[in-house]
Amino acid sequence: MNALRTLFGKELLRFWKVALQTVAAPVVTSLLYLLIFSHAMASHMKVYGSVPYTRFLIPGLAMMSVLQNAFANSSSSLIQSKITGNLVFVLLSPLQPWQLFLGYVGASVVRGLLVGGGLLLATAWFVPLPWNHPAWVLLFAVLGASMLGSLGVIAGIWAEKFDQMAAFQNFIIVPATFLSGVFYSVHTLPPFWVAVSGLNPFFYLVDGLRYGFFGVSDVSIWTCLGAALLGNLLCGAVAWEWLRRGYKLRN
Repeated sequence: MNALRTLFGKELLRFWKVALQTVAAPVVTSLLYLLIFSHAMASHMKVYGSVPYTRFLIPGLAMMSVLQNAFANSSSSLIQSKITGNLVFVLLSPLQPWQLFLGYVGASVVRGLLVGGGLLLATAWFVPLPWNHPAWVLLFAVLGASMLGSLGVIAGIWAEKFDQMAAFQNFIIVPATFLSGVFYSVHTLPPFWVAVSGLNPFFYLVDGLRYGFFGVSDVSIWTCLGAALLGNLLCGAVAWEWLRRGYKLRN
């Protein structure tokens, strides 16, 4: 367990030493999204019947921040270690594959929660949220961060250079988060696009988090939970297996 604590601590220090870039900057970016979209749409839209658009927007932005930053943490750590060559020192340590997995994903969860929590704190004084089911809020935040932390491990192992990592993030992670219902309720979409949204696993994470605040959601909370658990299982299984095999790590 000492080895696991060391890896986990190293990963925490890695992003905390540049917290202005890794934590504060994403919070400011989300606040800018909130300012622009709420100014443009707040007077024209209410969601779930009576929820003001600005309140509706904040949980979506919080989850988007959690997902993107959890992914960035584990993926950037692995690709940097591979390119600089210091990954060999981690692989030569007595760490087991499950400890590697927990070290990278655990730190990703912490960073994701810090950024998402920072956004909620920054907006609490002028847009208070109801927090109907706080346990659901915490559960979906952790599930979202762990799922994207696992996906970041997969991407970090797969990518062999920064261009490939940027492509993975720009063409998969960013579109999937922006099209997950962060800025809109899927019930405002035509039926075809509602069906397409149902194929996006990030949608269920956003919708589940909103349920924790408002007590209502676009789909059943149990459907959201099942999708979140399945996504964690699949991403976690692939990440752990690749770490166990040393896929693209021991060449």
